[in-house]
Amino acid sequence: MTTTLVVSNRGQVTLPAAMRKRLGIKGGDVVILEDRGSEIVLKPGVVIELDIYDDEQIAQWDADDRLEDDERKRIVAAVTTP
Repeated sequence: MTTTLVVSNRGQVTLPAAMRKRLGIKGGDVVILEDRGSEIVLKPGVVIELDIYDDEQIAQWDADDRLEDDERKRIVAAVTTP
């Protein structure tokens, strides 16, 4: 679908309602603008909430994931033996 849009004095464009509906873009949604040299691509975006973990939590995960030498050898042997 090709559509001609007019850029406002503030640099804004309005996406046609049918295109927004087809792409699932609603007011307040995030879009990604990609510069491809002589063209631009506008794609729906996604915002994912990230958790910030402190050093103590990360250290606990490392401790929980630590393998004993015997267990490490058993696993290495299992995945390297034909």
